[in-house]
Amino acid sequence: MVVENVEPAQHFAGVPDAFQRLWTPYRMAYIQGAARPTTGEAGECPFCRAPSGDDASGLIVHRGRLAYVVMNLFPYAPGHLLVCPYRHVAQYVELSAAETVEFAALTQAALRTLSAVSHPDGFNLGMNQGAVAGAGIAAHLHQHIVPRWAGDTNFLPIIAETKALPQLLEDGRRMLAENWVEVNHD
Repeated sequence: MVVENVEPAQHFAGVPDAFQRLWTPYRMAYIQGAARPTTGEAGECPFCRAPSGDDASGLIVHRGRLAYVVMNLFPYAPGHLLVCPYRHVAQYVELSAAETVEFAALTQAALRTLSAVSHPDGFNLGMNQGAVAGAGIAAHLHQHIVPRWAGDTNFLPIIAETKALPQLLEDGRRMLAENWVEVNHD
């Protein structure tokens, strides 16, 4: 169907209106739960599978001995990282003392790396424990590190439930991995 004398950005399905649309079809996989395990078993957990491949395909930025840092597949902002233990545990209190130390050290290193590379004005850090608390993958503990910049949120997330991200995940992963800042936690 062709609507004559109407600019392409002014119509949708042949009906003219005043809206322009920013399509984010990749979000549908998240909405439909494609990456979420259904049973909570380690075998179907994306955080258990990610470290088994190479860093680039798994979006892994840095590997520690007991935990690792990975790009969020559905980021809230460019550089959105997750710190995950290799061991399949759901709750922070289930980490061993050594895992807790490395988990904290990797969080510090991620903050320093993001600061050095992207110069954010601040960060959101958080762990959602359990599905009722907002954990998309409740069976495997992970901490979000979200860089923030003044004015980085506009009307899109509020009105359109859409976030415009100016950087590809693989570009962000490569930049952060190449500039990883080690933290001495001895």
